[in-house]
Amino acid sequence: MEDTRVDRWRDEFPITRDLIYLNNCSLTPLPKRGAAAIAEYARTWTELGGRAWYDHWVGVLDGLRGDFAEVLGADRDEIALEPSVSASLVSIASTFDYTKRPKVVVSDIDFPTDGHTWLALERQGVEVVFVHSPDRATVPLELFERAVDERTALVCTGHVYYTSGYIQDVRALAEICHRKGAALVVDAYQSVGAFPFDVHASGVDFLVGGTLKWLMGGPGMAFAYARRDRIDAARPTALGWWAMADPFTFDVEHLSLAPSARRFEYGTPAVAAAYTARAGIALLREIGIPTVRARHMELSQHLVEGALAQGWTLRCPRDASKRTPIVTLEHPEPARVVTALRASGCIVDYRPGLVRLSPHYFNTFAEIDRTLELLASLRVAA
Repeated sequence: MEDTRVDRWRDEFPITRDLIYLNNCSLTPLPKRGAAAIAEYARTWTELGGRAWYDHWVGVLDGLRGDFAEVLGADRDEIALEPSVSASLVSIASTFDYTKRPKVVVSDIDFPTDGHTWLALERQGVEVVFVHSPDRATVPLELFERAVDERTALVCTGHVYYTSGYIQDVRALAEICHRKGAALVVDAYQSVGAFPFDVHASGVDFLVGGTLKWLMGGPGMAFAYARRDRIDAARPTALGWWAMADPFTFDVEHLSLAPSARRFEYGTPAVAAAYTARAGIALLREIGIPTVRARHMELSQHLVEGALAQGWTLRCPRDASKRTPIVTLEHPEPARVVTALRASGCIVDYRPGLVRLSPHYFNTFAEIDRTLELLASLRVAA
């Protein structure tokens, strides 16, 4: 039975009045306070013009660095604002010397950007080695252990795999990498905001993520975390004028990098996206990440058990403690399933061979039950 908090949670998301929205790991719907933040951004731009930069926007951007730091358990000066995770990885990749350690390890079920970033450097001598998942859902740590050696510069992999929701033990993976002299770069886009996480305790060297999923901040804003002892030695060649110690000196002749993780930043940040990002994180802070995690586990487990009872083949862990709320069902024509569900007011997504459902804390058990009713007639018998 739902508790009284759910109505309050749902009221923040007008989309829930008309649709069953289970596509939150692609893009969470715009909350009311996000819409209010966009209106506030528009007001400052309209009324102040360029003065808005100094009176408001620079402070909003710095506040957002602090917001990201709070979510991760990092320090503000370990956070850089980025236009996307792809750009963030390119900047991080540009700091490594691959002459003695040319090898980069990625898994074959990571998000494409995690491989593309390093494959683009093959002409510079980088050797990309892919660890292959035995079940297309998880990658056992021993496979990474086997792949990482004295020629390995780094491992780049997801904290959570986007097609299965499996939560990787990045602390153990960091230990493997460091024992062999390699760095660990983590793509946390699928995980940040979905469960409590302490980036310092994890030991990772670099971590990237963004706001359009569980942080409820929409597209256009991402971040990079660089562990403090990695910052001073990092000399990114992919950067912009915001990476300077004082961008507003407008010095074109000298490269004076910021002493903080800001040295990974590019050009003028997307201020409107910063407003919605701060609104989404404020909402998450109000609800509490532990509350979100508990709700995710309950809702997604109800979905998993219902799908199994109907005979669906899952491509995600059955145990809710081992995954985020991402639930993936195998189907030879997933686009057809998604189209049929959308026609009935249930919004989900698909990936090759998979129907992907991802509830958030504001969804209800009644919505899960209705979705299962719709799925029953769409399953293809093995």
